Amino acid sequence: MEKILQVKGATIKFGGLIAVDGVDLEQSRGEILSLIGPNGAGKTTFFNLLTGVYKPTEGTITFQGQNITEMKAYDRNRFGIARTFQNIRLIKSMTVLENILIAHPDCKTESFITALFFPGKTNKKRREIIKECQELLNVVGLEDMQDEMAINLPYGKQRLLEIARGLATKPKLLLLDEPGAGMNSFEKDELTTVIHHITKDMEIDVLIIEHDMKFVMGISDRIIVLDHGQKIAEGIPSEIQSNERVIQAYLGSGEFKDDEEDELPGIQNRAV
Repeated sequence: MEKILQVKGATIKFGGLIAVDGVDLEQSRGEILSLIGPNGAGKTTFFNLLTGVYKPTEGTITFQGQNITEMKAYDRNRFGIARTFQNIRLIKSMTVLENILIAHPDCKTESFITALFFPGKTNKKRREIIKECQELLNVVGLEDMQDEMAINLPYGKQRLLEIARGLATKPKLLLLDEPGAGMNSFEKDELTTVIHHITKDMEIDVLIIEHDMKFVMGISDRIIVLDHGQKIAEGIPSEIQSNERVIQAYLGSGEFKDDEEDELPGIQNRAV
């Protein structure tokens, strides 16, 4: 299968701290890939390497066959990489629709001359952009809330709006940093439906960071596990569930809740 993303030996050091240590990763087109690990494992730092927030100390990042290791964050977005954040970063003083519009690349191309001398063409383009953004709101189930202020949305809906804003940049790869955080089980079912639509119908590949084991095991085609900045396991969900090294990594962190322990056979009857 064609590889959309290839990372080789990614390493980043902050002084004497090695936050990500020689991580290799490959993602194929059409694949939902998840990145998991205990708190402090280096997951969000790895996302920051992929999106250009940080430059790796060592290693290379290749996206759609092009080396993007030196590419700036805004150029990576134009090239087809978008992301959401662990902490929601909506513009809460704007409406739901305005939050999508501000991310649409064509909203930045209108010129004063065109607006002044070709108003018909300008208005037609504006209507097309609005329609595209409304269609994205329909994808995440927010079509009836487009005039609502973003700050007034329930927490789970704000996360869906952030996903729609990422889609507005027209990515080929969408990175979701804990998209299910704070959601109840019903909202996570909605999120699962949205992600499947994004990958299957919109043909946008998705890379996820998530702590909810049940959600991860249910949605992922393949899982990579980080611990202390290093990759300790990789495989399909059933392989990760029974991986002794993964179990020990989570036990040592004390992060498992009772409802998550059932997702990794062999973890029951062990002291946390």
